[in-house]
Amino acid sequence: MANNVNSNTTRLRIWHTTTLESAAQVHQQPQPQQQQTYQTTVVAGRKRTVNESLFSAASDQQDEANKKRPTHSRQGQELPRFTASIIAQADDTRQSHGLSEYSQRRAFPSTPTSTVDPLLSLSHHRYDLPRLLVANFAALGIKTIYPWQKKCLLGPGLLEGEKNLVYSAPTGGGKSLVADVLMLKRVLDDRDAKAILVLPYVALVQEKVRWLRNVVAGISREDLGQRQHPEEQKLWARRADKDTIRVVGFFGGSKIKATWADFDIAVCTIEKANSLVNAAIDDCSVSKLKAVVLDECHMIDDGYRGYLLELVATKLLCLDQQVQIVAMSATLTNINLLRDWLRGHSYETHYRPVPIEEHLVYDGKIYPSGTTASLLKTLTQLDSRTQPAAHRASVPVLQHLRSISPSEHKEFKDPVLNAVVSLANETARAGYGVLVFSSSRAGCESDAVLISRVLPSFHEADPIVQEKRLDLLGDLRSLSTGIDPKLEQTVPVGVAFHHAGLTTEERDLVANAYDAGVLKVIVATCSLAAGINLPARRVILHNARMGRDLVGPSMLRQMRGRAGRKGKDEVGETYLCCRQNDLEAVVDLMHADLPQISSCLISDKRRIRRALFEVVAIRLANSRESLDDYVSKTMLSLSAEPTSVQQNVEESLIELRDMGFITIDQFSNFEATQLGKAIVASSLDPEDGIFIHNELKSALKAFVLDGEMHVLYTFTPVHDLGGVAISWRIFWNEMEQLDESGLRVMTFLGLKPVIVNKMLHGGTLRETTPEEKETSRRYHRFYLALQLRDLCNEVPVHRVALKYGTPRGTVQTLAQTCQGFAAGMIKFCESMGWGAMAAALDHFSDRLKAGARSDLLALAKITFVKSRTARIFWDNGFKTVAAVANADPKELLPVLMQAQPNKVRLEARDEQKYTDKLLAKAKVIADSANRIWRMCFAPLLSCCFWRLVLLSLTLWQRSRCDRIWKRSDS
Repeated sequence: MANNVNSNTTRLRIWHTTTLESAAQVHQQPQPQQQQTYQTTVVAGRKRTVNESLFSAASDQQDEANKKRPTHSRQGQELPRFTASIIAQADDTRQSHGLSEYSQRRAFPSTPTSTVDPLLSLSHHRYDLPRLLVANFAALGIKTIYPWQKKCLLGPGLLEGEKNLVYSAPTGGGKSLVADVLMLKRVLDDRDAKAILVLPYVALVQEKVRWLRNVVAGISREDLGQRQHPEEQKLWARRADKDTIRVVGFFGGSKIKATWADFDIAVCTIEKANSLVNAAIDDCSVSKLKAVVLDECHMIDDGYRGYLLELVATKLLCLDQQVQIVAMSATLTNINLLRDWLRGHSYETHYRPVPIEEHLVYDGKIYPSGTTASLLKTLTQLDSRTQPAAHRASVPVLQHLRSISPSEHKEFKDPVLNAVVSLANETARAGYGVLVFSSSRAGCESDAVLISRVLPSFHEADPIVQEKRLDLLGDLRSLSTGIDPKLEQTVPVGVAFHHAGLTTEERDLVANAYDAGVLKVIVATCSLAAGINLPARRVILHNARMGRDLVGPSMLRQMRGRAGRKGKDEVGETYLCCRQNDLEAVVDLMHADLPQISSCLISDKRRIRRALFEVVAIRLANSRESLDDYVSKTMLSLSAEPTSVQQNVEESLIELRDMGFITIDQFSNFEATQLGKAIVASSLDPEDGIFIHNELKSALKAFVLDGEMHVLYTFTPVHDLGGVAISWRIFWNEMEQLDESGLRVMTFLGLKPVIVNKMLHGGTLRETTPEEKETSRRYHRFYLALQLRDLCNEVPVHRVALKYGTPRGTVQTLAQTCQGFAAGMIKFCESMGWGAMAAALDHFSDRLKAGARSDLLALAKITFVKSRTARIFWDNGFKTVAAVANADPKELLPVLMQAQPNKVRLEARDEQKYTDKLLAKAKVIADSANRIWRMCFAPLLSCCFWRLVLLSLTLWQRSRCDRIWKRSDS
């Protein structure tokens, strides 16, 4: 018994051993005992057995997949554990660098507080913020601001909204707070004010919506009178009301239509922001817009979609009213160009509350790379190996800080992979978070599996952590897609991966668990660096590539900036691991300056053409003078030759006229045609608009309405097909199963079975001419429409992904993208006067959102009741919203039990906990159904009530008249 206790104590000590202690043990223990192995222990009486909980497959298909994967555990037995390589201090760096726990215990000068400088408190009267707003910031951890934030906010005319602002601050330096304060002041200073916050990615939009809703929670227009000065309180008291601050997110797959009147703060993707501004200018409601925030504004020179930021800002600069534009980025170099363009104030800081120590890992050795001198010395020393001995002797040598011993496992023979696993293992065992960036989705999953096999097993974790990880596994299993088999293997030891192949729900669960400390290691693709906020003590780059290409300096800085976030870490560390072939390029990348941004409107004629097209369509410019004024306010006018700009403007106007988008009269006045207005209203590029117009105009002559394939084909995007390659084998199989209606759609579109058969046997679909490109686009769209057909007929996302051989997240993204595109198609048809087609598309749009057939559309509006769950409710007799609304939550519990996929057997204690979770979910469902029922039926009941009142009055009046006549007769 004593031996067991000692063994457990030793095991726990290994788990909590710091890097300092580990490094000291390297020199104290004999060599054969340096590497520890971890034996698994069967713990009786735990909440679930290993067979049932940790290593059960999510479905029959996953069981088959597990048999083919030698890295997965089978039949409840854990895979062999690996031992990570020892990371030792270099002997001759002990005195100069010390045996520090990779700098985690250093004391850094603290940031001044509001006791030293009162202006560092947001409650200071100079900022003039409501007390409840300041309290909300404090509840979210923002009790004081940094000195640079104070200086930036107090810039000339910024708090009053009189000037625009462009500023740059490092990732993690608190730049978002400055924009939040300025934006909220504009909204709170005017009861009717609107604000738009523009972000590049959907994940960032969703995260920011949650944050802002917490910031403005409980604040009503009545609270705006709670000011610091009595005279201001009187002013606000005269216009106080009970209105709340409404924060709404707008993005491609969102179910909320971009309605200008339904929000106070709109958090948008770039495309949605451009659409909102166009609509507001067109219907003259833009006078309510008081602030626009452009986050990640360095993307303005991204020709694919970032150029829309320039269009948005230029339109606002052309308005007669004052709209405060706030542009920010962590990677701006030529900030003066943006300042001059926006005619505002600029501010730049390099302050970071949590310092970062940067390292280069090469050939099993860790080198400092924080300064230019270190980088150059490192490169000189490493390149000197190829020089003659006499030359090498004269080269100054930069001593490495630490070294990573080679691994005895064949899986870790690659020194780069061995370094990644060892560094992640060291940090996770010390109890800190690790973020590993990999170049591909497959690389993410492979790294996560290998890292999980060197960390302590599930049974060696703290019991509280075990409980939380089991809960996370349960939440992942309860998703409609089931659990990914590799996540099921890695999550019990605190490791997960995060990439676009996972569904939104899976990514949210993984991100929240990591943020809460349940997971210690996240392996992600490079796109995560700018996509979501996941801080880490240590950031490890498994090479500096995104796919096959090296990342740029801006992306590298974004990835490294994830290390050491305020409130979680005292310091951050980054490790860039590289191979010999990439060494010179990687060192140049680490040493490279950030690229200077410039306008990209002129780099592709289509962009300047769209810029001119939109301002004419929304009637912001209708003459040559107003058009020239618009062009003079673009960033292009500051960075290009005037002659070249004018030539492109002339050519673009002629092309727009020839394409039938605008008309030009004899007085050089411009007006958009009906087709032009429809294209701008649906947020299409002019070239895509021509293709869509031709497709829909042909469809009007013979639209196939006895099936669903033609409508679903119309919903597939034309500009962004999701990078999904056609599997011609699957295409052929699905084509053979089409009914007569689907085959007629193929014939109508010009898609030929003989071509599909040719492609199946190795043919090539040529795309050299415009006609061939359009034909290729039709085949691609129809292939995606086949996937939409399955989704609309209640086939789960994971089964569609399995059927078409694509990741689940890709299928889900396709559905969300098509929802946004469908809304544009409906708007296009309405603008063209094709009401019947718009109504047909609108019906199928609802089906696409619900992922269900027509009979479930009403049920699918209820929170948590989508697709498969809605069908189970229907089958159990809850066929209407009223039936769900009138049901007791306990009546819904058995239905939800049926809807949970792959529910594992639980012990009594955990069965109750599981039931409580479902009961809470049932209450949310019942409340949601009640709200929907009231919204739908309250007007009807009100109408019936007033009809009864009118009928009663009529009968009373008639009775009174009868009595009067009787008296007169008598």
